[in-house]
Amino acid sequence: MVGENFAGNIIINLANLPDFLRNPILKKRMVEFFSLSEDERIEVINNALEAGPTIPFPNFSKLFKTWLKILATLSEEQRNGLFSAYILEIARSPQKLITFNVDGILEIFLTLELNEREILATTIKKIINDLDEDSKRRILLVIPENAKKHLNF
Repeated sequence: MVGENFAGNIIINLANLPDFLRNPILKKRMVEFFSLSEDERIEVINNALEAGPTIPFPNFSKLFKTWLKILATLSEEQRNGLFSAYILEIARSPQKLITFNVDGILEIFLTLELNEREILATTIKKIINDLDEDSKRRILLVIPENAKKHLNF
C-alpha cells in the first residue's frame, strides 16, 4: 500500500456522500479500525491526516461532524482507541495538524449537542493528560487557545 492513499481516497469519497449514506458507511469503517493490525492502523491515521486538508472545508465539515457524532456513541474504550491513535500520531508529527483549519474544526465541535461535546472532551483531555510530558507539550503547542478553553486545559 506504500505510495497509495486508499484510506485517503475513501475519506474523500465519504465526504461527498449524503448523510444517509455517509453515516452507516463511516460507522462501519470506524468499527473495522479495531480489527486492523497496529501498522495498518497507523497507515490509516496517516492517510486520514494527509487527506483531510485536501477536502473542501464544507465537505470536510460534514464528514468530521459525522465522525464526531459517531465517536460520541462508541464505547469509551473504542473512543479512546481512535482518539489515541490520532493524538499519538499528531504528537509524533505536530505539523500534520497545522495543515488543518483547526479553528473550523473547533466550530464543528461546538455545533454538537452538549452531551456529545462533554463525552468527547473528557476522552480527549484524559488521553492528552496521560501522554508523556514531551508529547503533551507538542500537542498543546498546536491546539489553539480557544480549543484549550473548551477542553478545560
